[in-house]
Amino acid sequence: MKMKNLIIILAAIAVVGLSACKDLTELNVDKKRPSIVSSASLISNAQKVLVDRMTSTNVNNNSFRLWAEFWAQTQYPDESNFELTERNINGRLWNTLYVNVIGNLREAKRINSTEPGTDTEKAAQAAIADVLEVYAWHILVDVFGSAPYTAAFSEELTPKYDTGDFIYGEISKQLDNAIANLGNDSGLGTADLIYGGDSAAWKRFANSLKLRMGIRLADGANVSEGQRMVEEAFASGVILSNDQNVNFNYLSSPPNTNPLWVDLVQSGRNDFVGSNTLIDYMNNLNDPRIGKYFEDNLGAGVYEGGVFGSGNSFAGFSHVSPTIKDPEFPGSLFNAAEVHFLLADAAERGFNVAGNAEAHYNMGVTASFLEWGLDEAAATTYLGTSDVAYSSAPGTWKEKIAMQKWLALYNRGFEAWSTYRLYDAPVMNVAADAEMTPPSRWIFPNTEYSLNEVNLKAAAATLGGDSPTTKVFWDKQ
Repeated sequence: MKMKNLIIILAAIAVVGLSACKDLTELNVDKKRPSIVSSASLISNAQKVLVDRMTSTNVNNNSFRLWAEFWAQTQYPDESNFELTERNINGRLWNTLYVNVIGNLREAKRINSTEPGTDTEKAAQAAIADVLEVYAWHILVDVFGSAPYTAAFSEELTPKYDTGDFIYGEISKQLDNAIANLGNDSGLGTADLIYGGDSAAWKRFANSLKLRMGIRLADGANVSEGQRMVEEAFASGVILSNDQNVNFNYLSSPPNTNPLWVDLVQSGRNDFVGSNTLIDYMNNLNDPRIGKYFEDNLGAGVYEGGVFGSGNSFAGFSHVSPTIKDPEFPGSLFNAAEVHFLLADAAERGFNVAGNAEAHYNMGVTASFLEWGLDEAAATTYLGTSDVAYSSAPGTWKEKIAMQKWLALYNRGFEAWSTYRLYDAPVMNVAADAEMTPPSRWIFPNTEYSLNEVNLKAAAATLGGDSPTTKVFWDKQ
């Protein structure tokens, strides 16, 4: 009897032991960081990371609003004087785009081919990933001039750099392939945090991106290719109204709020005021958007910008408006106003797009007014003033378009800075300490000097040096 009881006890211990071993094995699985993920989740993550990075004004991550001279700084004006390396701003952008955006999108496309779904859904999902990837690649080119592309995701530890014009040529093909596969149901649904899986909307976005890249090329880098891209994009369908904008809708509570709320409200810091560059222009034009862009903390209807490149008193100048400090204020990658100004440019070049330059210029201004909560009547009044009307505003057609496009891009610093580089307009203030206007490019990250110096120096030589004053390939005129 005792022996029987012993056998039962030993058997129970064995079962418990086996169970314990099984449980210990399961402990090795990090359920919060799964090793196997869906392609849809990777696309979602890439979308949020990309929009967060392009929206943020955290001086560790993004200084585009300062390089566009929209804001001035208060206590620490380093970034207003185009400092990049002290906070590794250039390195953070570089790493984020390569790893968290392009890397995730490429992995999403790899996984996509093995998941359930129809061939058309898989093609549309891959195309959406392609559009986002092209967007990220063109930012890298437009910011740095050259970048590792063909060897970037190979086993090569020190990948060579490709020239900007080569990369543009390759991603233009990728964009055309994406456009051909967009329009059908993507099956992404709510995993698509921008358009809710609407493949037709992504096609408009892709064409609008193609239009932007085409105008860049048409300004001197490759006029015939630029014209082809512009005309094909317009014929295929671009973003023409604000309900088609490429917006990312944030939520009211962390960690999914607009990064601007994090930087300007949650942080408790007072690092930014409006710049005299932007506010002086808007005051001179009696631009009613100024009340949407800035707070009238100096008195009703009174707006004054801090000196760009200097340390400024937070109390003494206009603050950023509550509109964009709302945690749910959407982030934006593309909008109708930009598209209409691109079409105005195309019309001036004689490209085959419907409508003339003045009509698209007017629609660009009106789209911006509506986007910021003003009405068409206000836009019509503004467009009727002599300094704004296309027929009488001062300057060349490029300067007219540049001014209103730059003003409309207030929430999109990267493209506002790119507009300044493309047209050499509007006239910017000289940063007080740096004693220069916004540079033409960002220098390469320090990590590239330590990890990939030979290839970096070869790339710098093709650019004319790794200097902020050397121009990217499309910045010809």
